[in-house]
Amino acid sequence: MSGFALAQYAIFLGIITALVRPVGRYLAKVFTGQPTLLDPILRPAEKLLYAMIRANPEREMHWKEYASCFVVFAGVGTMFLYAILRFQRWLPWFYPQWMTTQVTPDLAMNTAISFATTTTWQAYGGETTLSYASQMAGLVVENFLGGAAGLAVAVAFVRGLARDRTTTLGNFWVDLVRGLLWILLPLSLGLSVLLIGQGVPMNFQPYASAQTLEGPRQTIAQGPVAALESIKNLGTNGGGFFGANGAHPYENPTPLSNLLEMLAIAVLPAAFTYTYGMMVGRTRQGWLLYGVMIVLFVAGLLACGWAEQRGNPRLTTLVDRRPSAQQAGGNMEGKEVRFGISSSVLTAVTTSNDATGSYNSQPDSYTPLGGMVLLVNLLLGEITFGGLGTGLYSMVMIALIAVFLGGLLVGRTPEYLGKKVRAPETKMLMLYALAAPIGILLLSALAVVSQAGLAGLTVNGGPHGLTEILFAHASANANNGQSFGGLNANSAYYNLTLAITMMIGRFGLAIPALALAGSLGEQQPAPPSVGTIPTDSLAFALLLIGTALILTALNYFPALTLGPLLEQLGIAR
Repeated sequence: MSGFALAQYAIFLGIITALVRPVGRYLAKVFTGQPTLLDPILRPAEKLLYAMIRANPEREMHWKEYASCFVVFAGVGTMFLYAILRFQRWLPWFYPQWMTTQVTPDLAMNTAISFATTTTWQAYGGETTLSYASQMAGLVVENFLGGAAGLAVAVAFVRGLARDRTTTLGNFWVDLVRGLLWILLPLSLGLSVLLIGQGVPMNFQPYASAQTLEGPRQTIAQGPVAALESIKNLGTNGGGFFGANGAHPYENPTPLSNLLEMLAIAVLPAAFTYTYGMMVGRTRQGWLLYGVMIVLFVAGLLACGWAEQRGNPRLTTLVDRRPSAQQAGGNMEGKEVRFGISSSVLTAVTTSNDATGSYNSQPDSYTPLGGMVLLVNLLLGEITFGGLGTGLYSMVMIALIAVFLGGLLVGRTPEYLGKKVRAPETKMLMLYALAAPIGILLLSALAVVSQAGLAGLTVNGGPHGLTEILFAHASANANNGQSFGGLNANSAYYNLTLAITMMIGRFGLAIPALALAGSLGEQQPAPPSVGTIPTDSLAFALLLIGTALILTALNYFPALTLGPLLEQLGIAR
């Protein structure tokens, strides 16, 4: 791995680390009702929205009511987007000559659930399937709403850990509105302007036609790209205006735009660890979680970078693979020349960790080990930065499992932040831990033994085909949306089964987290004793990392053995 690549990685992580504290403080102010500079502008809009939806901002909710609002809100958004997709032919800015993929009922259903759950899995090419109205009024709106809803759930979860002897977790509608107005909307507007300055289009003009140097004419798609590009990254949604996603020069034209988009993905989830520390009154807890995230992120980054720079060993005897001024060396298949291996790997690792499938290279073309790193990031369950809000409570849930295991070792009831992890909390942790393996492994197994599932493997079979299927279900469950391009998922079978996996990943994780927060919020914290495990120490950080890796290995190692590991052994043989 070159010094340039290591310097690029260090600068990226350095910028994120420098922003964790100031951004985290701002998030804490927003959700605790403290004054901010935007209050004079946004307070009137906030009151107007409360009046429109008939929400009482002074009334707080029990966890069951909070979860119900979260689910119903997602359901209404799903139906709204489904209607737009099905009737886009009669909406403005629809150019039938360019729409070559039909939006069938199953594809519309899958896409609507995908964007309502912030998965943004796309079994279609955006420029050949969706009109400008569908992209703007449908996808952009759901990216805002889905991202804000996930952030609201995380805030409610933190309140459950921070409060004592209470049965309420806040008001879903207040948290949703404040996340939209104070966080996502201003940041998205600012990022959109910066991206337009880098060359990202923002127009409603018909597709252009140009004659190439070779003679044939080429259709050049355009549209309101900047609006979708900004919120898809800030809301950790993913998806792409174009089928090529972040590899398309209109979505990601320059190295600076690539850096801005990666920072937009990672900064808010990373900063929320500091917000968590402030809200529970123990900033060391937040920094510990952030440190664990960094360790896991760097490990994946170095492993994937090494695998891609090393390339396919079978080709070293045929082609000179050494880096030089004329070539990058390593595995450049599926990667943009303007980004190279280092930027491609940084983006792939960032997006696979952050529940944002906004990649600028094709994971299907990565080496088996490089692709496995991205797959493992998904299987870890959004704990390394993760989705907007979901990453924080996913990491804390793993921390609670680590506390439970530590309690078994010392022979006492486990505690976290002075609150005991009793039988009711343990049940919620088990539901959380089992939801992902059920959604991923069960439906992946069904796909590899059914004709409808195997029909999606139009290019590859064997271990690589299994990896494509496993990756698709892991991506859907992690609400990520990244995919191995060799799997043709636009079929009634995959549109249905992946939609089920998305809902398990969204609601099967969020609802147990809210239930756990409600249970912990009712407790009175106990003072620390001799047997209390300190959860802000290096030893606990190691326990937390070990717990995350062991849980992932226990659930998924056999599948990884039959997929990417077997493929790697076949190459090395």
